[in-house]
Amino acid sequence: MDKIFPDKSTLNEIDLKGALRQYFGFDKFKGSQEKIILNLLGGKNTFVIMPTGGGKSLCYQLPSFLLPGTSVIVSPLIALMKNQVDAIRNLTNDESVAHFMNSSLSKNEIQKVKSDIVEGKTKMLYVAPESLTKKANIDFLTSVNISFFAIDEAHCISEWGHDFRPEYRRLRQIFEAISEVPIIALTATATPKVQYDIQKNLNMLDAVVFKSSFNRDNLYYEMRPKRDVEKQIIKYIKVRMGESGIIYCLSRKKVEEVAKLLQVNGINALPYHAGLETAVRARHQDMFLMEEADVIVATIAFGMGIDKPDVRYVIHHDISKSLESYYQETGRAGRDGGIGDCLAFYSYKDIEKLEKFLQGKPVTEQEIGRQLLNEIVSYSETSVCRRKFILHYFGETFDENNCNEKCDNCKNPREKMEGKEFVTMLLKAIISLEETQKAKHICSFLAGLNTSDIKSYKHDLLPDFGIGKDRDEHFWNAVLRQATVFGLLSKDIETFGVLSITDKGRDFLKEPKSFTLLKEHDFSNTDDDDSIVQAHSKESVFDDELYQLLLDLRKSISKERGIPPFVIFQEPSLKDMCFQYPITKEDLTNIQGVGNGKAERYGAPFIELIADYVERNEIDRPQDIMVKSLVNKSQLKVQLIQNIDRKLPLEDIASSQGKTFEDLLIEIETVVSSGTRVNINYYINDVLDKDSQDEVYEYFNEAETDDIIEAYNEFDGLYTEEELRLMRIRFMSEVAN
Repeated sequence: MDKIFPDKSTLNEIDLKGALRQYFGFDKFKGSQEKIILNLLGGKNTFVIMPTGGGKSLCYQLPSFLLPGTSVIVSPLIALMKNQVDAIRNLTNDESVAHFMNSSLSKNEIQKVKSDIVEGKTKMLYVAPESLTKKANIDFLTSVNISFFAIDEAHCISEWGHDFRPEYRRLRQIFEAISEVPIIALTATATPKVQYDIQKNLNMLDAVVFKSSFNRDNLYYEMRPKRDVEKQIIKYIKVRMGESGIIYCLSRKKVEEVAKLLQVNGINALPYHAGLETAVRARHQDMFLMEEADVIVATIAFGMGIDKPDVRYVIHHDISKSLESYYQETGRAGRDGGIGDCLAFYSYKDIEKLEKFLQGKPVTEQEIGRQLLNEIVSYSETSVCRRKFILHYFGETFDENNCNEKCDNCKNPREKMEGKEFVTMLLKAIISLEETQKAKHICSFLAGLNTSDIKSYKHDLLPDFGIGKDRDEHFWNAVLRQATVFGLLSKDIETFGVLSITDKGRDFLKEPKSFTLLKEHDFSNTDDDDSIVQAHSKESVFDDELYQLLLDLRKSISKERGIPPFVIFQEPSLKDMCFQYPITKEDLTNIQGVGNGKAERYGAPFIELIADYVERNEIDRPQDIMVKSLVNKSQLKVQLIQNIDRKLPLEDIASSQGKTFEDLLIEIETVVSSGTRVNINYYINDVLDKDSQDEVYEYFNEAETDDIIEAYNEFDGLYTEEELRLMRIRFMSEVAN
């Protein structure tokens, strides 16, 4: 095969930014896009872990334009393929530049696809994994020039991933049968286990990995022993009345029980699970959205559709089945950037219940399930920084000093002790066991327990058996977990959690250093008092009484007008009012997220309420209010609106102002959110048909949040991020302004 990748000197000459402008109309790359593209253009295998909306698609689309031949892109959804192909065709006005190949095509259509590829017209071919398994397609692709392979939603490859697709496991052998070209794998989420499994299965362990951070610094993590849990939850919510929250339970029965108990105790809560009729579920979701209910009690499996931006707390009545699930569920708090409390109640009995669910499943699936449960047990019982633990799970290093007391273990540190001797004993035990055992076996070995496994392996005959018998299994588990988090040990994914010593651990053995151990909390003991950590996140100099009045007013107006409350003023705006006490429209325009249009449309009753409140309570308003400094863009704003009124293509407007298309969308969104109405229907009509428009519009009308990522996931990628943003602009313009 001819060399298709540029050498280093040629690579340096490629005008990537020029190509970016030419094909996509952008002036600059986002995040690591440029480095990812250069890596792929250099002929290297590439692994991309990037959140949805981060611009993953461009990482393989731009190189496709620049390299000779056709790139083959594996995608799991037919609808997503068509959507992406249409988007690429719109970039070039060339129907042949991109094609998809799946079961939806006729024989004539397939022949057209193949003809365009042979003639060198097609730069990108989207295929379903099922289509690649067909011999005729393999034979054809072998006969043409392939530039590289791309796998979208790469987590589908891994049995450790949250959306495993068995057909993805065959991709490697198919790729090797077709051509020896680089692979780029892309996913929005992947733990080190999933990442390794993907790379190994694709035979690309040499890949350069590009990964975004998983840190959510506005969330507070807390774990409590599970005793009098309902009582604790009620006390917790009572000091946060009026705030939105989600409570997760393991079973439908428990969801109903908790919801009823909360109602009896004066808390406006509703159940949400798959056993409810669709209409009831939809009504409860809508009531939560419209702030007619403060709390939703939901099963873990059915929480996806009830996110809203201003959820202030997520409570786990029962623990999640994996740390990845827990991370996703807690991530529904604080989507607006505000503080979110993540409180979980833990008992090992819940783990035993989850283990029972694994019975009867294939052995491999059981092993994976148990390993995932072990991870959530370790997280629940650990005394190290919870943020550090979570990020370590996702393959990130984190200095716990940067936690800023945003987890219970950093806020209330456990007792410390010198652990050098114990860590040394642990590492020696692992070496004695030839680095072939899992955590439970190692801890039993150290504690000198004659378990059936230890006897069968004759490990009780080894010299180091029982060297730590003056301590119990629980203690050694704590040492093991902390040594793992600090990088002295690693878990072998292939063998479901077998522990081995890292280079850092071997250096420690050669020259033991001081090692601070934190005393673990024994969650088998429930003698703790039932006091719950109070609202750590309550802002000082914040008027709670006024805030409640503003929330009530917003709810009243939203009900009167039949629109979601966030359409009127978002929560950060209301909170800013509780600091600044605006009593004129001019004051109101200095509030975060409030422009002249918003102030004019919705401001009067809020100003009236605040003015009355200030007078009644004899409040001294701040004399020197900090006004947010913004560049005066009034002229550009007028120009923008005029160009839209003239129905100029948005790409042309962006170009005339020296902006990227994304920057223009941001500007239009800012204009609309501040209260100015714009009509971009003329542009949308060229992008989406009427049925699609109606579908997306209806989604935003009924949705609990205007978050684009949530919308993208709701439609399973049927619509692009840009299409959804355009429809959100239309919705907010028509409904909010």
